[in-house]
Parts: sequence; structure tokens; C-alpha cells
Amino acid sequence: MQFHQRLMRYLPTIAFILLCVGRHQLVKERRSASDVLSSVVTPLIAIGGATMTRKMALAAVTAASAAAVAGASDVHPAVEAAPQTEPVVDKAAQFDIEIVPATAGPALLSGQQATVVQAMASRYRIVDRALPPGIAPERGLQVKTILASRAISEDFPQIHDIGGVRPDALRWHPNGLALDVMIPNPSSPEGIALGNEIVQYALANAERFDLQDCIWRGVYYTPNGAQGGRGYGHYDHVHITTHGGGYPTMGETYLR
Repeated sequence: MQFHQRLMRYLPTIAFILLCVGRHQLVKERRSASDVLSSVVTPLIAIGGATMTRKMALAAVTAASAAAVAGASDVHPAVEAAPQTEPVVDKAAQFDIEIVPATAGPALLSGQQATVVQAMASRYRIVDRALPPGIAPERGLQVKTILASRAISEDFPQIHDIGGVRPDALRWHPNGLALDVMIPNPSSPEGIALGNEIVQYALANAERFDLQDCIWRGVYYTPNGAQGGRGYGHYDHVHITTHGGGYPTMGETYLR
């Protein structure tokens, strides 16, 4: 009896948590309001046990809704998930909403009921998807080449030097289309493995980087396959060429 009295006291709080989760589902999954209400009422009845009726659960939801309206200035509005976009865009929607577990509160319930409430008690965290500048000098690089440079710098902290624009007889480096990813100890087993990994990474992101080719240890790689031959060289760095995508306008955001 004492347990249910304490439970009824905190039902509006539990209902408020469920409403927040339901509101997120309403926006993200485009669920109807009746579905959201059902998703709140049903867990309340499950938590309350045999003594909990639908009428009591709806009363708790009503109280929670009133509390939400009264404290609206302290609640962040729901943000609709941004549609999928190209990795390099002007003024991109660079933030995602991630649901993470909230810090543990007082133990009001026990056993499975407490687990249900704790799972519902979540908060939102804004995740910045923008890539920071990488280790390659970006002056003169085109946007897809910049994206590849920043992504490699982010995902391969072992790399400490990436070359970009430089004079060359061929147009790739002078036109900002190519990178030289320098491999530490390139002839060692570790260096060879790292170079291989970077090539595979570039190929796996070929569409994202608008990749033209990679060259590493005498092999010429394209998204359609690889071929060996004389004259390819590149035993101390991985050469990466993109199709460019045009020169930046200084308003681009490069996304992870």
C-alpha cells in the first residue's frame, strides 16, 4: 500500500518523462498523437501494476502536460532530424540530436519497475558533425579534397603530414585535386599496414570524397578496381586524387 501511494505521488513526473520521449518519436518517426498517448499510458499501467487503471494513467498524463506547459521556458524545443545531404554544403545542418542516459536520480522504485523508469529518463545532447581543419594546408584545395584531408586527419591521428597544393608537371596537385598522405616509417610492416588501411578508407568513402584514384606502393587504385605496373611508385606516401567539386567560397561546412 505504501509503495503505491509513493508511486502515485511520482506518476506525473514519470508521465512527463514518457511524454518527452513520445514527443521525440512524434517528430522523428512522424507518429500520430494517439500513438504517442498510447505509448505513454501503456507503460504507466505496466509500472503501476494491478491497481493502475487507464483513467488514473490519463490523469497523470494530464498533470504532466500541465507541468510541461508551465515550465516550457526551461525545455528545449524538439528539433526535426535534418535530411541526408551532401558532405560539403553551404550552411549545412551540422548538428544531430542524440539521446543519452540521464544521471541517476533517487531510488523511488525497485527491480524491473526502476529499470523501466530509468530507461525512459533520458536527455538530449547536441552532437556537432562538423569536421575541424585537418593537418593539410587547405589554401588552393577544392572542396572534396578538403573533405578527404579533414576526414583522414580526424580518423588517422598517426598521420602527421599531408601535402596538398604544390608545383607539378601534372595538373592534380597544382589544381587542388590531390593529397600526399605521408606514412611514418613507410617501409616497416606497421607503415605498410597503415598505408593499406588509408587506401581502403578512401575507397570505402569514394562517393563521399568524389574519389578519382589512390596510388600506394606501385599500385593504382580506383573505385572500380586496382592495377599494378611500372612507374606508379609512391612508396613513402599515399597519393589521393578527387574530382574536386570546385573551390570553396568560405561558407562550406565539412561533415563527418
